[in-house]
Parts: sequence; structure tokens; C-alpha cells
Amino acid sequence: MLALGLQGSPRKKGNSDILLATFMQELAQLGIETQTIDVCRRHIEPCKELTVCEKKGICPIDDDMSREIYALLRKADIVVAASPIFFYNVTAQLKALIDRCQTLWSRKYMLKLKDPGHAIRRGYMLSVGATSGKQLFDGLNLTAKYFFDGISARFAGSLTYRRIEARGQIQDQPDLHADVARAVRELTKDLIGRRRVIFACRENACRSQMAAAFARLYGGHRLDVACAGSEPAAQVNPLMVEVMQEKGVDMGFCTTQSLETAIAGQRPEIIITMGCGEQCPFVPGAERRDWDLADPAGQSIEVMRQTRDDIESMVKTFIDTLP
Repeated sequence: MLALGLQGSPRKKGNSDILLATFMQELAQLGIETQTIDVCRRHIEPCKELTVCEKKGICPIDDDMSREIYALLRKADIVVAASPIFFYNVTAQLKALIDRCQTLWSRKYMLKLKDPGHAIRRGYMLSVGATSGKQLFDGLNLTAKYFFDGISARFAGSLTYRRIEARGQIQDQPDLHADVARAVRELTKDLIGRRRVIFACRENACRSQMAAAFARLYGGHRLDVACAGSEPAAQVNPLMVEVMQEKGVDMGFCTTQSLETAIAGQRPEIIITMGCGEQCPFVPGAERRDWDLADPAGQSIEVMRQTRDDIESMVKTFIDTLP
């Protein structure tokens, strides 16, 4: 399970930075993998309203959004955004990232594709503001609501503090750590304790990707899912993406990874292999299963479709028979 932090403040070691770091540390103490993006120090171009995303579901701008951030937003089960209040909303830098998520919004609402993680992903907002106005966070929360909806995440709430301006002042809040701990417990209460399963094939380009997608789609409330390959390819198979799209399942921005990386992130309880069993590293305590599925790479689209349908059936049976 990945929790992705989005730090939207241009001030280094400022109050938003401290607040997000405290929140992410609390998540890490629960055994959750965490990663934080310092938005203001990444190459993120503003939306140029090219409208390509509404037609093709991709953004043609070549920057850190297309190279990395879209994929991380899709991989994460939890997305936590942090920003100080700038004119009753988030900073311009974080807003640029949010605006560029029109690509994900378009895949969901224009192309009618379903993100496999949509049922379990949730978003959370952190913010500080210098004044004490009653409507100080109204604009931010409205933006957060639609941002999280656009990335297929449920807006699970926000933690905000008024009259915070001097660098490091947030640390003077007597209830800061208690507030964060309470928010994290509520945010993760139905995610902790899910069974960790890794689906593995040779290239992590077809079979394991489809299996992981169906497992998240049908069993994400019970399973913490990852996929990997013994010899990962540079990218996923485009024919696999096409046949999954025929089922309405969105495989856009999926990336491959090695088995070693997947296992190092969080130790699995179950490893399901698909033709790479002899190359799968031994993991003490992990149950091993092998599904006899031929590699459809290089075959016709009909073979890829049959493999997709076989995997969907096997995943459903696997979920139904879990103790």
C-alpha cells in the first residue's frame, strides 16, 4: 500500500511541510509505504487546455506529470495534499498539478474508464492559514473535493489550522500530534490488515498487470495488491491495455517493477506466479501459488482477450475462496 504526499508549499521547512511530514511519518509507523513529492521543486507545466486529454485520455505535455506523477497517483491507495492558504485556496504550484489531473478526470468521465483502485483510494487535505476567518478553508476544501474525485479518490477529510504564519509555528500547536494520529487512524481504519498479495509474471507487462487490476477492482477492500516481474519490461503491453479497456478497466499509466522491488516495499502474505515460479525469490512465511497461464505477448488480440477473461475468472475465484 502506497501513501503519496503532495507538498504544495514553496517555503522550505515551513508549516505545511512540517504538517505533511508529521502526517506521513504517522502513516509509515503503521507499516504503510510512503512517498512525498515536493511539488514546487518538480517540473510541472500548467494546463494549456490542448483538449487532447478529453479525446485521447493523455496529456501531450512532456514533464514530471507524464513521466512519473500520473503513475504514482494511480498506484497510491492514499493521497495526502498539503498547502498553505494563498488567496483562499492552494498555492499556484499545487494548483498546476491539480489542473493537469484533467487528464485523469477525462479518462473517468469522457472515456468512461474505471480506475481499478477507485473503490479504495481516498484523499486527505492538510492546510494552514494566517488569518482566523470562518471561510478561510472553504475554497481549498471545494478544490480538494473535485481534485480527489478527478483522480478517483474519496475525499476523506481535512486537517486545518488557523492563525499559523511564522516559520515553524505549527509545532507550537499542543494537540498537533494527537490530531494527526486521530486523523490517520480514521483515514486508514479499513485499509490496515488487508492481506498483501503480489501477482508475478516474467515481464510484468500483461498477465500480472491484469490480475492485479482485477484484484483491486473486485477485492481491494480485502487485499493490498501489487504486481511485478522476474525480468520486467520497459513498459506494459499496449495490447493488454486495449483489451482491458474493452472491459471498461483503465490501465493507463501502469508501470512495471521487479519482484525484488515489490517484495522490499512490503512483505507479501501470498505470491501468485504466472510462469515465473522458478525465478521468484523465496519469501519466508509467504504462501506460493502458481497459475498455469501461457504468456500472451506476441499473440493475437483474441489470445490476449482469452487470457484476460481467464485471469478475471481466476481472480474472482481466488477472492471468493479466501478465508
